[in-house]
Amino acid sequence: MWTVMESPVGELRIVERHGSLAAIEFAPFHPPGDGRPLGARADDDPLLDRAVRQLTAYFAGELTVFDLPLAPVGTEFQQRVWKELLEIGYGRTASYGEIAHRLGHTNAASRAVGLANGRNPIPIVIPCHRVIGANGTLTGYAGGLERKQTLLDLEQESLF
Repeated sequence: MWTVMESPVGELRIVERHGSLAAIEFAPFHPPGDGRPLGARADDDPLLDRAVRQLTAYFAGELTVFDLPLAPVGTEFQQRVWKELLEIGYGRTASYGEIAHRLGHTNAASRAVGLANGRNPIPIVIPCHRVIGANGTLTGYAGGLERKQTLLDLEQESLF
């Protein structure tokens, strides 16, 4: 099941599978029939409604930690990276190299961390936007660098 909500970073499609959040997609959305199971639109689904309410509160600067059941699909390494992303606090950032070190790897694994970061199916809730280059610059973001900057700015503004 899925629903769509408006946000400061454009429309978001929120996807639920088996009682957990499985994806948040930025517009433009993948077309129906592209092989990914979405199910029916269900704006009144309790979990989707809860996700919309929490995302709305996040965008209003009123929520800093999400409380949603998550079920991202990915490799074991991707899962480890995504779990580490959840440890980056609201309004904070970490570099790809820092994430690699937290996982017990050297800076050489930074690229692999970046690739896993880019495959995160639940952006915003799993805060891949908080990962930046070692020199503090914004680097790739599946939703586009403008969205990444908007999310980082939103978090900084609501801290003060």
